[in-house]
Amino acid sequence: MKEIYADLHIHIGRTEKGRAVKITGSRNLTLNNILETATSKKGLDLVGIIDCHSPEVIEELEQLILAGTATELDEGGVRFKKTTLILGSEIEIYDANCHGPIHVLCYMPTIETMKIFSNWMSAHVKNIHLSSQRIYCDGRTLQQKVQELGGLFIPAHVFTPFKSLFGKGVKSSLSEVFDPDLIDAIELGLSSDTHMVKGIAELLPYNFVTNSDAHSLGKLAREYQKMNVADANFVELKMALKQQEGRGILANYGLNPLLGKYHDTVCANCGEKSIEESPIRCPFCGKQHFLKGVAKRIGELSDPAVQEIDRPPYIHQVPLDFIPGIGPKTIEKLLNTFGTEMNILHKTSLEELQQIIPEKLANTIDAARKGTLGITVGGGGVYGMINVE
Repeated sequence: MKEIYADLHIHIGRTEKGRAVKITGSRNLTLNNILETATSKKGLDLVGIIDCHSPEVIEELEQLILAGTATELDEGGVRFKKTTLILGSEIEIYDANCHGPIHVLCYMPTIETMKIFSNWMSAHVKNIHLSSQRIYCDGRTLQQKVQELGGLFIPAHVFTPFKSLFGKGVKSSLSEVFDPDLIDAIELGLSSDTHMVKGIAELLPYNFVTNSDAHSLGKLAREYQKMNVADANFVELKMALKQQEGRGILANYGLNPLLGKYHDTVCANCGEKSIEESPIRCPFCGKQHFLKGVAKRIGELSDPAVQEIDRPPYIHQVPLDFIPGIGPKTIEKLLNTFGTEMNILHKTSLEELQQIIPEKLANTIDAARKGTLGITVGGGGVYGMINVE
């Protein structure tokens, strides 16, 4: 067994030919750049690229294998240097049972099964080349197709106010839209953590994953998890999510939820944060339209009588490029010395950092990885801020 680091929600902005995949993704967020960054800078052992249903992305994967740059594993996944790619797809569901759109993550074990899935999807979406497309079938039908192909099904960023299971999609229960038995894990999202959701009874059967939802290279490993597996591949990932035969998630690493851009409830008109618990009108502008924050939504779904279960620790941590005062040159110097961001965040001592960069910056990084920096709370689509004295 060995410990690995996994970020399972990474978008592709453009193909190598320049075709847009994730419209809001960076132009340099290509398959090759993601894999190079994940293995040589971030130190991620497992990455889920969730736009692999796009035909040009599938072609690029096959070209990497033909060129000998990557290898498809018998246990599922594609190995590139030290990093294994898990083929995934983010899909939007908005069927007759939904109260709003829901994003889900579907992962396939092989290129061949992703091809089959992509061909099936193409009959149910308007543009198979794009990311996060609305699928014109119900949620349970999609789940059944994923199961048929031996895949994994995970609702994405489940509490965010837009395009999520609990933020918009259902009134009170995931069973309104999905078969609970065909869900393999729950992705929490940036504005929540394990402790916040401990009172939601129907989430007790599922393991939680924490992922970056990266729209640019710098955001890779913004959130991730440490897993205990025999190797980095699809079969081992599936076993880890089910906690089978000693496999499992050892820890979730993520931003403090207060930094999430939808943590607090705000006025949808002026953006000011709600002071009262259930205001009728905004005290600042007088409007009546509020954007409900993740914290409030979780409170609505929680029952204080639910007994908390033993889960892996959720560790509040700030990635290097989020830290004020830590610029590209400092990060490059650290990477040249210590190899990867995972080494810097998990293995490098404060004393070793102080030998390479100024003491003040080293202390700031140490506070960031311990989650002790000051925070201004986020909300209404605006991220919180990290305060460095």
